[in-house]
Amino acid sequence: MVQGFLLKYAEIGIKGKNRYKFENALCEQVKIKLSKIDGDYTVVREQGRIYAEASGSFDFDEVVEELKKVAGITAISPVEVIEDKSWDNLKKAAGDFIEKQYDKTDFSFKVKAKRSDKHYIYTSPEVCIEMGAYLLGRFGGLKVDVHNPDVYIWIEIRDKAYVYSKVYQGLGGMPLGTAGKAMLLLSGGIDSPVAGYMVSRRGVNIDAVYFHAPPYTSERAKQKVVDLAELISQYTGKINLYVVNFTDIQMYIYEQCPHEELTIIMRRYMMRIAEEFAVNNNCMGLITGESIGQVASQTMQSLAVTNEVCTMPVYRPLIAFDKQDIVNIAEKIGTFETSIQPYEDCCTIFVAKHPVTKPVAEVIRKSEKKLEEKIDEMVREAVNTAEKIEIDG
Repeated sequence: MVQGFLLKYAEIGIKGKNRYKFENALCEQVKIKLSKIDGDYTVVREQGRIYAEASGSFDFDEVVEELKKVAGITAISPVEVIEDKSWDNLKKAAGDFIEKQYDKTDFSFKVKAKRSDKHYIYTSPEVCIEMGAYLLGRFGGLKVDVHNPDVYIWIEIRDKAYVYSKVYQGLGGMPLGTAGKAMLLLSGGIDSPVAGYMVSRRGVNIDAVYFHAPPYTSERAKQKVVDLAELISQYTGKINLYVVNFTDIQMYIYEQCPHEELTIIMRRYMMRIAEEFAVNNNCMGLITGESIGQVASQTMQSLAVTNEVCTMPVYRPLIAFDKQDIVNIAEKIGTFETSIQPYEDCCTIFVAKHPVTKPVAEVIRKSEKKLEEKIDEMVREAVNTAEKIEIDG
């Protein structure tokens, strides 16, 4: 017998003739994830099922935790892969599997069988009946409950036989690499890491851009963002993080423009710069962590004025979320504690006491005309001198 894991998916199953492409992408992501932990694994695709078979020693809990971070997997089940599927061998293997999985066998159970091999000695209902009878005889504490059992025992008979019982919830979504690429505007806050995670869960590869403003923001603030990128890369895979020195641009805007408009004008230039990196990295859109009404720059009017400078789509997965909804996800993916570290953000340093909450595009464009003498050159300098940090997921 070979130990392994049955990996189930959901949405991939409705992809019709293209399903194999998504299955192959999912297999590739599983291989990448398992290659980074101890053990020898083989990932196989068979008739609507994906199996990660393990040989030799491996850390069970570590494998399960890593597989939980692979987008596209909805459920993970430890499984025994049985090469010799003759009935006597299958019965014994199923019993041995139950013995290993459960310290006590004092629960109710139901056997569920799926027989893809139509030449097998028993039909699916017969497998359920015969296997149930065998397990009742082998383990005195078991009892059958076909309506509300404590434990389901699944038997699948294909080219090989598979026995599994426990189910761990997966991440869901779609496999990375099946939906293009986007550029995340990553700050040190709670929202943007969650936004990047959510879009990547739909199969989108991401890179990221961070706006740094030394000496107003410290190296610790920058390291905090690098740490956040490393945390979400466990879900998103590799990330190219571009660190843009935004100080001169911020100061120039501060000197030339009305202070109540600082936030919205700075945000517009961040979007312009992020889009340059997006174009250079073959991205199909930008990602932000904005939520309607959360701050002055995230009112409906502010978002509309910000969008005006973008030529590619802006994806805002948190747009209708309450803050607590976002915090809950941040805690789930492990970014919350890092996000709340008290290191200053370049946006917060220059926030006006009374920022405009209902900006008018025509008025903002008029204010930006005051920047025409130097701003294009400053933007070019910021793009050309950006630091690239490769985050290996």
